[in-house]
Amino acid sequence: MTKSACSTPPVQPKRWLALLLASVLLHGMVLNLTGWRIGIPTPAALPPSHNVITAQLRLRQTPKLTSATPVSPSHTVQRPVARPKSKHSPTPKSAPSPNAPTIATMAPETPTVKDQIDSMAEPDSSIEPAVALTPDGAPPVSAAKTESVVASDTKPAAALQQAIDPPPPVLMKYEVQSKKEGKAVYGSGKIAWNTDGHVYTVNGEASVLFFTVLEFRSEGAIDSFGVSPQLYSEKRFRKSATNTHFQREPKIISFSASTLTYPRQGGEQDRASIVWQLAALGRGDSSRFVPDVQIEVMVAGVRDAETWPIRVIGLEQIQIPAGQMEAWHLVRQPRPGSFDQKIDIWLAPQKQWYPVRLRYTENNGDYLDMAASVIEPIAPPSTSSQE
Repeated sequence: MTKSACSTPPVQPKRWLALLLASVLLHGMVLNLTGWRIGIPTPAALPPSHNVITAQLRLRQTPKLTSATPVSPSHTVQRPVARPKSKHSPTPKSAPSPNAPTIATMAPETPTVKDQIDSMAEPDSSIEPAVALTPDGAPPVSAAKTESVVASDTKPAAALQQAIDPPPPVLMKYEVQSKKEGKAVYGSGKIAWNTDGHVYTVNGEASVLFFTVLEFRSEGAIDSFGVSPQLYSEKRFRKSATNTHFQREPKIISFSASTLTYPRQGGEQDRASIVWQLAALGRGDSSRFVPDVQIEVMVAGVRDAETWPIRVIGLEQIQIPAGQMEAWHLVRQPRPGSFDQKIDIWLAPQKQWYPVRLRYTENNGDYLDMAASVIEPIAPPSTSSQE
């Protein structure tokens, strides 16, 4: 009895110890596994905390930028409101932080965009010296420009009736230089302007090598608006001739190349008559030619019509085959998105304001440049030719 009582007790503690050790090992393994599983997302969670800190630093820097620009007070009011919202959820803080610096940088960039828009409206660098030659003052240019536009828009008839003097009849011969698909070719051209003060005709052509690349004719009357076309015809190389009609009974402008019509109110021009209308304006009142002044005229082409903003660049000293002379440089810049031509016109006050140089530039860079070589006065039309 004593032996059995003494032998049984030591066996049971060994088993319990073994069970305890096994349970401890199992718990340790479970804790280690759960520890590794918990430890995997914690390093991934650290970057958001760093992002939150950097977001707060950026929010502290952005008020300095916005305070320097008076344009963005509304942004500084919204940013303090975003801070208490971001305390509850750290993720929204990273969203406003990238937007904040972009708003701060956009504020100083806005004036440069306007400057770029203004520079786009300016002519090429070769035209810049002409502005320096003008004797008129530069400060009131913007005011003069707006006044001229308003005057031409509100009452063009009265302005043109008081200052119109068409130039005398002339035959202009030109040396032509053309660039087509990167190749420069040379030729000749001529424009005959004829008027007796009541009716007028313009006949022109330009030839390159042995081909006539452009023929045009404009005819009409001289009325209170100045040069007033009735019919404009144009024929380009390898294209059919087109007619533009300035009808007087229905008072509309119609085209043979399209079904569009425009109301005729007076003062409208075609692509040939516009040059001589500008010359008549200069002869009638040269004071209207001021650098940066814009003259707006409704001009009809071969299939539509639009208002041409014609900008006065300045008085330039030019060298052409006919000699060296001063000429007012005007530019018709096509509107943004248009595929129409850019037209440069040089009118010489010492030569009856005749167009001594013309340059037509396509949007792909091709151009047709006509420089006067001969300025020959001609007789006005007779009464029989008028009828």
